Amino acid sequence: MHVCDHRSHHLWTFQGATQVINRLVRCPDPSCESRGRTFSPEAELSISMPRWCLGWDVFCWLGQRRFSRHWSVPQLRLELHDTHRIRLSDDAIETYIGRYQTMLAARQHDPAELAEAYRDIGSLVLTIDGLQPEKGHETLYVVRELMRKRVWFAEPLLSSATQEVRRLIILARQWAAHLDKPVRAWMSDKQDAFVTAIAEECVGVPHRYCQNHFLRDVAQPVVDMDSQAKVKMRRKVRGLRALERRVLADRRQATAPDPTRPQDSPKGDDTPCLDPSEVAAPCTPGGLGLAPPGNAPVEDEAGEVVLGYCAAVRGILNDSQGGPLRPPGLRMSEALQDVRDSLTRNLQAQKGGLQSRY
Repeated sequence: MHVCDHRSHHLWTFQGATQVINRLVRCPDPSCESRGRTFSPEAELSISMPRWCLGWDVFCWLGQRRFSRHWSVPQLRLELHDTHRIRLSDDAIETYIGRYQTMLAARQHDPAELAEAYRDIGSLVLTIDGLQPEKGHETLYVVRELMRKRVWFAEPLLSSATQEVRRLIILARQWAAHLDKPVRAWMSDKQDAFVTAIAEECVGVPHRYCQNHFLRDVAQPVVDMDSQAKVKMRRKVRGLRALERRVLADRRQATAPDPTRPQDSPKGDDTPCLDPSEVAAPCTPGGLGLAPPGNAPVEDEAGEVVLGYCAAVRGILNDSQGGPLRPPGLRMSEALQDVRDSLTRNLQAQKGGLQSRY
């Protein structure tokens, strides 16, 4: 091989801006089968992929921060610029993240890597489930292995018919045969297509019901009753906004300056005349010029308490968290009862019927 040309390649690494010069080679032997072809040095791939502007160190850093620490694209861009002086656009970062995903998926599907991951596993437990982002869109069917908690493959399907799902079951069975591991059980939400395809393609393999789906289906009547209870409680607890408006209106009225009242014109000669010397005299504390010390404005503590209770009740009514074991309606009822008990304690303490803890 003889050097026939040079190719310059600029890229970013954590050591700074780097220029890679590749020596292109070609075989001059007329009888060589590769005559006329130009080859790049193999060492180029140890620094970066061809036509990339990032080195492997920056590329792996992006993938690790994005999928392990869940950084956003703007956060990645700012960190690269502020810490490492690497300027990349959001589009470029998204492109390299997509390439990172492709490489990661290819590594997950590599037969040698897969066999090494399951070398100490005696049997497999497979599960299949469909993920539909929005109604009317394709459903992504995902096949996982639970012993290693590893996603094997995923494929979007337009239909959940048995023939479509059967292909995924056959592919999973082929993966298990390649690993030479028996399938101990299948797990799913017991859709008809799953039940039929697994029974026909994996004869004798137990098919179990997913615990999450089972609990959700069993608790569905309770969830419906809980939803009705929430509606009834929201109907009873009303008037929060009116209370808040009243408190805010009282505050505005208390803080607004008093309008200057016009002086009445004298109606007769009996009106006393003020001496200019008396008008210019300094005002005493009890006069009109200075307010007495006891009339200083006081903060609206009662209004703060009312607003705090209103905010707490509004948060309780808008809380919809909770699963089948702790329905949101039950949590709402318990929280409203806590608010009721708190109000009762405050009223009793104000009347002197409840002693202080301290």
